[in-house]
Amino acid sequence: MIQKLIASGGCLIALAFAAFGIAQFYAGAQEISNEFGGWWSFGAIAAALIFRFTLPLTIASYFYARDWWEWPWYFAALFAAPGLLFVVPGTIAAVLDSAKSALTRNS
Repeated sequence: MIQKLIASGGCLIALAFAAFGIAQFYAGAQEISNEFGGWWSFGAIAAALIFRFTLPLTIASYFYARDWWEWPWYFAALFAAPGLLFVVPGTIAAVLDSAKSALTRNS
């Protein structure tokens, strides 16, 4: 019984992440639609789904949470930040790794 509960816990966490992603996607699309129109929102959704370019939706989700849901800026930033929290450290690690390999090659 405990093994089944532990196994289903992973599924519940995955569902929670999916729900959060859908909420962030919705907020970003709504903000772009409110500010620029439906066609720009459609373009941002297409860019996110086809090219995996989610930066416009991430930024727009911050502004939607701040302006329409009237959240304080720090809660809105936490809502929009998960995508950026994983990208920035990964980029820094890649830059440091390439710098390290370039320095060890030259010495």
